[in-house]
Amino acid sequence: MHEAPWLTVLGLGEDGLDGLSPASRQVLDRAEIIMGPPRHLSLIPDSQAQRVEWPVPFADGLPVLTGFRGRPTVVLASGDPFWFGAGSVIARNFEAGEWTALPGQSTFSLAAARLGWPLEATLTFGLHAAPLTRLRPHLSPGLRAILLLRNGAAVTELATYLTETGFADTRLHVMEALGGPRERSRSVSLTEALLGGFDHPVCVALEVAGDGRALPKSSGKPDEIFETDGQITKRPIRALTLSALAPQRGEHLWDIGGGTGSISIEWLMCDPTLTATTIEPRADRAERIRRNADALGQDRLSVVHGTAPDDLTGLALPDVVFIGGGLNANLLAWLRDALPEGTRLVANAVTLESETLLAQWHDALGGDLLRIELAQAAPLGPRRGWKSAYPVVQWSVTL
Repeated sequence: MHEAPWLTVLGLGEDGLDGLSPASRQVLDRAEIIMGPPRHLSLIPDSQAQRVEWPVPFADGLPVLTGFRGRPTVVLASGDPFWFGAGSVIARNFEAGEWTALPGQSTFSLAAARLGWPLEATLTFGLHAAPLTRLRPHLSPGLRAILLLRNGAAVTELATYLTETGFADTRLHVMEALGGPRERSRSVSLTEALLGGFDHPVCVALEVAGDGRALPKSSGKPDEIFETDGQITKRPIRALTLSALAPQRGEHLWDIGGGTGSISIEWLMCDPTLTATTIEPRADRAERIRRNADALGQDRLSVVHGTAPDDLTGLALPDVVFIGGGLNANLLAWLRDALPEGTRLVANAVTLESETLLAQWHDALGGDLLRIELAQAAPLGPRRGWKSAYPVVQWSVTL
């Protein structure tokens, strides 16, 4: 006979017991242990169950929860635990047969219902513990988004960030304690939001407006969005390189010789499931890559200050490798011998020596060898002429 799960992840709204289904109430009544943040515990009446406050940081609560294994236990979470909630973390750390979930109404659904916004056309973000810069790739006039924020003070931080990025005409719909007796909703300008006075739990809906720069959705983002010392793969070459890298859902990239980090940052912008590690031998450039990733909301980038191949050992294996700097025969041989069959490799070369090296490896391993020659109109005396960039040779191969 199959043993019933001992753990239930229960979605709870600001209306406490009143918002729970009969099935959720029965699970709560049978629980020996009820575990959750203090605010969630305060929303339900006392019972015979042992109450345990979930500690901060969140990860510290997992060993505590493991200690209750086999006893009827309820973990309280906000609304829908699997929409920027605790549910996915618990699901990753416990076997499927150990737990079940009873989700409640999500804050996003409540907010959309208050505003009359179609959720399928509205972006949603969980920014409890994530930086506001996660918004940067998406900010453009006309955007509608609903954000979950960590506390009331984060509303003023959001208003400051939107002002600094040039979207000062954005309208904020600030909604506190949605679905409960303390619910309060206000539509405010950024100037009004800077005055503060907002209470947790809070979500904010944005109607973005202003003269800020919207980032294009295509590969080959403007060079100007990256801080650089001149060591950057320029926009047209970057677009062709991203096309050759051909990111697919869930893949991991090694960006060798990161420079400014533009390749790995654009890689991450292609899909939220992508990850990347960049290896950069210069400490100042490694720090610059971190700043660029932070400014553009790409916190899934790991930056390694080191050299290849020496500092590649021990890193999570990639699905795709890009070599933008430090190309040599030893590195190519190491990658060929160390990486699993099926790993894709793209290398760009500018010098005659590196071009020759790629031609030799193309002859040995096959793949595609492409010569990219670009010219841009520039002043030539009183007229204009074509100013050619150094040609780039690009080798793409599946190992």
